[in-house]
Amino acid sequence: MRSVIRYFLIASLICGLIPSTINNASAAPTLIEVQARVIDLQEQAAAAAENAQEAKVQLAILQKTLNSVQSQATAQSANVEAMKKTVGAIAAEQYKTGGISESLNLLFSANPTLYLSSAGALEIINRQRTENLKKFSTASQRLTATSLTVSDKLALVKAAQARYTTQLANANAKLKEAEALLEQLTKEERDKLNRIFNDAEDADQQRSLGEASKYSTVNGKAGVAIRFALNQIGDKYVFGAAGMVYWDCSGLTMRAYEAAGISLPHSSAMQYKYGKPVDRQDLQPGDLIFWGKPISHVAMYLGGGRMVTAPRTGARVKIDDFVLNLGKKPYIGARRL
Repeated sequence: MRSVIRYFLIASLICGLIPSTINNASAAPTLIEVQARVIDLQEQAAAAAENAQEAKVQLAILQKTLNSVQSQATAQSANVEAMKKTVGAIAAEQYKTGGISESLNLLFSANPTLYLSSAGALEIINRQRTENLKKFSTASQRLTATSLTVSDKLALVKAAQARYTTQLANANAKLKEAEALLEQLTKEERDKLNRIFNDAEDADQQRSLGEASKYSTVNGKAGVAIRFALNQIGDKYVFGAAGMVYWDCSGLTMRAYEAAGISLPHSSAMQYKYGKPVDRQDLQPGDLIFWGKPISHVAMYLGGGRMVTAPRTGARVKIDDFVLNLGKKPYIGARRL
């Protein structure tokens, strides 16, 4: 409710600043319309940036798997090359004897005693050669399978790289679009608009700092994570950032729970896969809460319908109302770690 009241308060102030150069017969956007569009673009940029973070985490996992498979392929290749020498020696020996086995050569030799004394040893040698040929065949098949796996993983890595690049470019494009909208205003209009919203962020920061002590007594790992997040109140949002000066939403929750000894990926969508699901009516302090289809925002529940969050570009880490619709993002669910 406070967020809604604050929005309309800012809107009423901005409406008083609408200049005739913008609100004219050509129906150019008003100052409040420009600012609303800027906020919308910043939220879209934050969502795209979270999608980029998901692709980045997936890329790192795939790259690690690829490196492991490539190392396996290298070792298998060396093993096959070594076996080729043994197989080559067997083939050369068969060529020399004209394809007649050593046992027949011995049988028709002029020295039966030699045959009797060597037959046992010869059988062992033949079994060893057969085993070597089988091993070579098996190793070759494994190398082929591993090589196919390398190709498959390499394709997945390239696809993840492309997704990351595309989403990051999308996020930057949204911010540039927002900047272009602001450039349509005069310098005086931009300065007034910046002052209004900086004043609003200052007020949010002071209120959040004053409220933070109410949530600093939670016990356990959730309490450690909460206190870490509350200590970042006032820090600016920068997408892709994970402290210690700038944060995005999943960077803040990741570091907060890292301080509590719990490892999370730097991605709201992937953090949603951790812990256990929690019904909205059962939320407890420290639970992670998620919005967006696909998931593109995460915050930490504090209790009493409040949360600590790193919202979007232009905003700071703050305590805010827990709402079911965060802008255009619907509430998806919560996880307890």
